[in-house]
Amino acid sequence: MKSEDTPVVVLDPAETDALMRSITEQIDRDIFDADDVTTLKQMVECLGDSRGLVRLRFAQTLGDIGGTATPLLVDALLHHPNPVVRRAAGKTLALIIDPDTVPSLLYALLHDEDTVVKGSAVGALAKMGEASVPPLLEILADPVRSESTKGHAAWALGFIGAAAAPFLEDAIESDSLDVRCAAVGAIAHLVQETGDARAAQLLLGTLHDPDPNVRSEAASAIGKMAYLPALPLLITTLKDPDGEVRRTAAVALGKLGDRSAIPHLQAALSDELEPVRLLAKLAISKIEGRG
Repeated sequence: MKSEDTPVVVLDPAETDALMRSITEQIDRDIFDADDVTTLKQMVECLGDSRGLVRLRFAQTLGDIGGTATPLLVDALLHHPNPVVRRAAGKTLALIIDPDTVPSLLYALLHDEDTVVKGSAVGALAKMGEASVPPLLEILADPVRSESTKGHAAWALGFIGAAAAPFLEDAIESDSLDVRCAAVGAIAHLVQETGDARAAQLLLGTLHDPDPNVRSEAASAIGKMAYLPALPLLITTLKDPDGEVRRTAAVALGKLGDRSAIPHLQAALSDELEPVRLLAKLAISKIEGRG
């Protein structure tokens, strides 16, 4: 690395365009110096350009460079005063996919005041795969974390998919309700992505979770993926002691569309709760409408 202490001048649009042309030409001629910190810092500053396409080109180029650009992007993510640069730095780190950046991305998710920066950080965490799973589960289990932060973590966990599989069996047995709910979504995504039989059994098992929130989450996930092997358990879930779970089961059965569920949905028309009765009626109509 060289010229690390050289101050960076923020470029105007004409200078930014000239810099990109110069870099593109150097890359095309295979003479670009990826250790030139001065140029890399200028490129990072250009992530704050007012033009979205320009930011995208610099992000893609920095993503292709990777390696030597990564520490500068991490520094920008954590310390740059311009939130536009911090947002773009997070998105660029998602292109590089360096697991060593996970702690910095977590810090940005938890502490940056800009919601878009948080979104960029969690998007990058999702791209890091297995390395992100344990800290994401820790966020979900932490009672002091906000619902929005936990929502970000749950989304990332679901996005990670198969790489999260080694952790999901323990997660579904967690003492934390938020962890178990997030694990349901991740397991459902895994079943859709890979058809993993073990994951499918874990998903079905969550319909027996002691907490109705998890059971409701499981029924909803099964309905969204129209997972027919769950039909017998969903029918049983129509008699769950919790009304919200019964309501979700009725909706899920309508999405599965199997006519064998109709007699059980008809029985649910006499449920003590009106929302369950209405949704059971709607599910019957939906199934019959399929012919």
